Formats: sequence, C-alpha cells, structure tokens
Amino acid sequence: MDTSTLEILWVLGIVIFVLLCATTYLFYATLTKEETVNTMKEEHKKLMRSFNDLDEQAKMIVRTDLELNKIREEMDKRLNGLNALQRTSRQMSQALNKSEIFQKISPVLFEDLGFSRVLIASMDDSYILKIRLNIGYTQTQAEAILKEITAEGPLKTALQEIHSVSSINCPGKTREKMIHAFEAEHFIFSPVLTQSGGIGFVFAGNRYNAPAVTQGDEELITILAGQIGQSIENVQLFEKVFRSSQELELKVADRTKQLAGALQKVNEISNKKSEFVSAVSHELRTPLTSIKGYAAILIAGKIGEVPPAVKERLAKINSHSDNLVSLINDLLDIARIESGRQEMKFAVYKIKNIIENVTDLLAPQVTAKGVKLQISPISLEGVYVDSSQIERVLINLLSNAIKFTPPNGTITLEVAPKLDDGYAVFSVSDTGIGIPAADIQKLFSEFFRVDNEINQNVKGTGLGLVLAKNIVQAHRGKMWVQSQAGRGTTFYFTLPSSQKSYEEHMKLEKTNA
Repeated sequence: MDTSTLEILWVLGIVIFVLLCATTYLFYATLTKEETVNTMKEEHKKLMRSFNDLDEQAKMIVRTDLELNKIREEMDKRLNGLNALQRTSRQMSQALNKSEIFQKISPVLFEDLGFSRVLIASMDDSYILKIRLNIGYTQTQAEAILKEITAEGPLKTALQEIHSVSSINCPGKTREKMIHAFEAEHFIFSPVLTQSGGIGFVFAGNRYNAPAVTQGDEELITILAGQIGQSIENVQLFEKVFRSSQELELKVADRTKQLAGALQKVNEISNKKSEFVSAVSHELRTPLTSIKGYAAILIAGKIGEVPPAVKERLAKINSHSDNLVSLINDLLDIARIESGRQEMKFAVYKIKNIIENVTDLLAPQVTAKGVKLQISPISLEGVYVDSSQIERVLINLLSNAIKFTPPNGTITLEVAPKLDDGYAVFSVSDTGIGIPAADIQKLFSEFFRVDNEINQNVKGTGLGLVLAKNIVQAHRGKMWVQSQAGRGTTFYFTLPSSQKSYEEHMKLEKTNA
C-alpha cells in the first residue's frame, strides 16, 4: 500500500472512530434526556399532589375559621345574654310584689338575645292567665294567643310541662300549632314553674326570615323562666311572712294592752291590799295593846291575887298577844315597803359590825341547837344600807337555817363583791333538810310555809321571807334561793356597796320602766 492509501485509511479510521464516538455520545445523551424527562414528570406529579394537599388544608383552615367565628359569635351572644340575665335576675330578686317582678324585665334584654317577638304571662290571684310583657304583638293578637293556649290542646299541654319546647326539638303537631299561634317560625316556649305547678310561660321567637334559634338560646330563656318562678315564690313567701308579722304585731299589741290593763288592776289591788292591811293592822294594834296591858296587870296582881290556873291562862293570852303584835308589825312593814312609805335610813355601814350584832343576838339559839355557825373571811369593807333593816334580813335567814339544820350541822355566812355592778353578794348556807323543788317558787309568797315535820311542830306566819325579800328589793338588790331536799339550802341576796352603785341602779330602773 502506498503512503496515500495508508493516509486515507488512517483518515478513514479516524473518521470512523470519531463517528463511533459521536454515535455513542448521542446514544447515551438520548438515554439521559429521557430519564430526566421521566424524573421531571414524577416531580411534577409530586408537586401536584402537594399542591392539592395544601389546597385541601387551606380549605379546611377556612372552614375551621368560619366555624370558630360562628362558635365565638354564639359564645359572645350567650355571654352577653347571661350578663343581661344576671342583671335582670338581681333586679327581680329585689321585687316585693308580682307586678314589680315583671317591671324589672326590660325589652332590651330580648333585643340583646336577638328576639323580636316576646310574650310573658302569669296567673293572677284568681288563677287567670294575664299578659305581663308583650313585644311585637298587638293587644288583640296577644289576647288571642292566651285564649288559644288556655283551650284544651297541645299548647295547654306544653304550658303544663316541666320543660321547655322550641322549634329545634318540638314535636310536629305542637310545632305547627306554635308557629300558627305565635306567628313565629323560630321560637322557644318555656313554662314558669313554682312548687304548686305551672303558673305561666315565657315565649321568645322570630319571624320566618330570621336565623334559627340555638340550644344556647333555649337554655337562656329557660333560665329566665326559672328565675321568674323563683322570684314569684319569694314574693309569695315575703307576703305571707309580712302578713303573719302584721297579725303577730296586732296580737302582741292587743296582748300587751290586755297585760298592761291587768297589771294596772293588779297594782291597784295590791295598793288596796296594802292600804287595807295597813289600816286593819293599825286598828288591831289598839285592842291588842289593851288586851296585853290588862293581861299584864292581872298577872302582876295589881287588882288582886289570881289563882295559878288563871295566871297560866293570862300568860298564854300575853304570849299570843305578842305573837299577834309581831304578825301585825310584819304586815305593816310589808305594806309600807311595798307602797314605798317605809323610811330607809341609808348610810355606809361596816359589814363586820352588822354581822357581829346579828351573831351575838343569835348565839344562844346556835348553842341551844348544837350547830356550828361559820363566818367566811370578808374581803369587802362596807355596804350602803339601812343597817337595822339588813340585820332583820340576816336574823330571818339565819333563824330559818338554825331551825332547819340538825344538831352538829353547819351554817355558813359569806360575803363577796359582785364585780360587774358594784354590789355585794351575801349567802346563808345550811346543811339542813332542804326544800322540795315544787316549793321553791312559792317560798316568797305571803303566808306560805313548806309542809315538813319541823314546820308542823313550830309555829310561824310565813311572812319572814316575804319581808326579807322586800327589804332587799328596797335596797335595789335581789334575793334568790338554791336548794335540794335532804342536801341543804342556800339563800343569796345582793346589796349596794356604795351610794353610787345604789343611785346607778335607781336610774337604770327608771330608764327600763
């Protein structure tokens, strides 16, 4: 082969090699482009799916937002309605009669709740259904509605039910009747209930072109109807209590008047009794003085000797005369003290001196009976009293204690300050036979004597305790007793420890009177 042929072959080889390389490159390039297209198609599908998902999510978000806005509006409406109901309920709770209850229900309340037609009715005292509030109806329309409701049928049944009915849960026939009667497609009908049953109703509704009522609307109207029923019951209870109070006041005033009249008569009788006792006692003292005087003359033999038997009887006459004189003196003293004519000589006296005088006087009786008289330490120095009268009180109480205490018994006399009102408390205790509970209330009654063996054997008038109590009361003090049968008795009485205490009690008595 020549050089040119070899060069041509070399060139052809190179060309063929280049063509083969180019063909190979084009082949692989074509394969890569198809894969890229396929890959891009897959990515496009993924993007479309993601876009569709995003679109659905966006639509869901919009729907959720709308629903949330609707719920929020409903919640705002219910919250506003509850606030308005709270204000109305608070005002109704302050009402004092039925008419005032319904005057507290403002039409603005139903405007806030979104109702244009409202009818509220309740029974009067004659159990006749009366219109209390009317919004959106003429008087003729409202009366026609009441007439239809009180007639036998589904509306009257709804009135007697214990739960509300509404356009969202009302049975078909009743719903049609409601719509026809109230001319409202959307409505809530709630009975007003009390313990005695249904006494009225609350109706709230709207015409055909208004939004439908909700469960929240029904709850609010039901709450209002319940509050009206509760307010009516409260008013009825208040009126009942008020009437009872007035009747009670009239009875109390009448009874007070009767008691005042009776007290006046008792005071008049008491005054007449005191005057009578005083007059009779004075009249009796004169002949008794004569009897006692003549008996003493005869006993002394000043008009001749008398036989011993006669002298013995004259001594009895003299002794009984002394008893009668003592009785008459007690009666006179009681009458004087009760009528305020007894003159008291008040001054500050040492308690120790008063007690010493009394114990010295009673020492022979104490010794003779064989009892122990114990005087507790006295921390109070003096009392503002009439000492002679207080000695009579102590003599009476201690004498009774000596009489009713068996031998070897103990009698205790104590005096202690009563810190709250400036008075001293005296007490005379014994370990004697005691007083039955039934007789304690009668102790300070005139001429009363406890029925026991000692009183049956020892004579007495039953005036000593009465006189003692009257003397203490004349000192603006008090007397009382504590006793148990078989366990002894304690008498207590109080006396002013100073003139200031006495005068303060006098002022207090006048103020209370």
